[in-house]
Amino acid sequence: MSNDKKTSEDAATGYRVLARKYRPSSFADLIGQQPMVQTLSHAFSSGRIAQAYMLTGVRGVGKTTTARILARALNFKTADKDAPDIELGEMGEHCEEIMAGRHVDVLEMDAASHTGIDDIRDIIASTQYRPISARYKVYIIDEVHMLSKNAFNGLLKTLEEPPAHVKFIFATTEIRKVPITVLSRCQRFDLRRIEASEMVGLLEKIAGLENVDAEGDALAMIARAGEGSARDALSLFDQAIAHADGKVEAEDVRNMLGLADRARIIDLFEYVMKGDVQEALGELKYQYDSGADPATVLSDLAGFVHYVTKVRFVPEAADDKTLSEQERKRGKEFAEKLSPRVLGRAWQILLKGISEVQTSNRPLAAADMVLVRLTHAADLPTPDEALKKLEDGGNPNMPAPNTGPSGSGGGTTASGGSGFSAPVQAMANGGAPVAQRRLEPTASASVETQPNQYAQINTFDELLAEAEKRREIKFKLELRNHIRLVSFAPGRMEINLTGNSPRSLVNDISSKLQAWTGERWMVAASQQEGDATRREQDDAYKKLLLEDAKNTPAVAAVLSTFPGSAIVDIRVREKEQPLEDPSLEEEKDDDGLDDFF
Repeated sequence: MSNDKKTSEDAATGYRVLARKYRPSSFADLIGQQPMVQTLSHAFSSGRIAQAYMLTGVRGVGKTTTARILARALNFKTADKDAPDIELGEMGEHCEEIMAGRHVDVLEMDAASHTGIDDIRDIIASTQYRPISARYKVYIIDEVHMLSKNAFNGLLKTLEEPPAHVKFIFATTEIRKVPITVLSRCQRFDLRRIEASEMVGLLEKIAGLENVDAEGDALAMIARAGEGSARDALSLFDQAIAHADGKVEAEDVRNMLGLADRARIIDLFEYVMKGDVQEALGELKYQYDSGADPATVLSDLAGFVHYVTKVRFVPEAADDKTLSEQERKRGKEFAEKLSPRVLGRAWQILLKGISEVQTSNRPLAAADMVLVRLTHAADLPTPDEALKKLEDGGNPNMPAPNTGPSGSGGGTTASGGSGFSAPVQAMANGGAPVAQRRLEPTASASVETQPNQYAQINTFDELLAEAEKRREIKFKLELRNHIRLVSFAPGRMEINLTGNSPRSLVNDISSKLQAWTGERWMVAASQQEGDATRREQDDAYKKLLLEDAKNTPAVAAVLSTFPGSAIVDIRVREKEQPLEDPSLEEEKDDDGLDDFF
């Protein structure tokens, strides 16, 4: 449709939003759906036209529009051609009415408001009649996953063997809610999200048609905010045009969307990686005062962490055209300096922090605390690295060297793994370094005494005792319930696991033994049966005690006197100590109830 015709229609019918005004009318106008177009083209050219199609994808990606274009292709008819065709270079006899949604033989139904079996019965009854003017009678059912179970069941037979003149086109955003019996009778097409670069091209084209002057950075922001949905992006562009009242600039779009300045996000990222708490909190406060939402700031910060990590391993990612030149340049610099360990830790803290900010009634304060955690943890060593440094006689608070992906020390600087002079001596709670407090058993213990805290574990019983001593109750229960011991010697343990044991139990045993003893252990899973688990041994012993108790004359008499009674537990009393005052012996009751008073 030409721009002049669109303008005349706008004048006649009033303003139309961009998402409707520039809705695609042919397969050539669809963006980012080439696989589907290629499949349909081959099917149409060979005459292999399915009786039903299932279109799925996120909101705004073009499912309903594609359904109308497909209905138009099925009923394409011109003076020169009267056959289904993918090439829709000109408007056919039925095309305009089909695209407008008012053709008598192309029936559209919203399943969200017509969910019952009665609505499907009407469709089934109408399929018996041939189309009035078109080649096929096409039923387009949008949001088909909203149909009831009875409605789906009522549709199955007709869907499997429809009349030759009937075609079904379904659209849904929740493909998993569609019964497999329905999916198996349809040819399925997954409409993909539109790439940000393609979205920017679409926005530039529409800006030219609308005679709107727009900055490239502004269009890139809108494309990213659209998240692959053409309708969402065009709606935002419509809003940006109205908001700007002239040239669409990046600053206007940023204020409209409540986004933080991307350049300032990068500055915030740099402050965090340097460990500069004061600058980081000040930058967050500035962005908050400028209208940015704290959760949005952290989300953008997490997005930049992801981008830097991606550039580190996939250098081609730095060529993303939706990013500004500053983002691409500085992101590449950070990727060369920061280690995956630092980036991975920042990502984890941010993911947890974003949810905390979103649920907090004080979002700015919550975001401040997230940044504090980030700045203090960005360059601290992992526990394994700290233990290694302790074994080597080093300072556990010093950052681990950045070995880079190849282990050649890529990007290592004098300040440690991150490439920044991080606050490795950050003090808290009395002045002890954070990592040191975490590793030392007491506040007064020194680094040199730490190796003496390792335990000596020579038997399986000592391992159980050490787990209880360290309050590793869950680990101790797993050892008792799932380990059949084959052999145990210092530095080596051979075990047979029960069928329901945790998958990571072998690795957990090895890592805990190494951490507790300071030595590397070999923990091997064996096919030998091994001893019974400690729980099985305890159960067997308890069963033996129960049998002995039943054979005791006094207990047997009680059981026979009270039919249905049973022994539920046995407790073995420790040997009583002799009383210091023999005269008190007379006050002791024979039944021992004095223990309770």
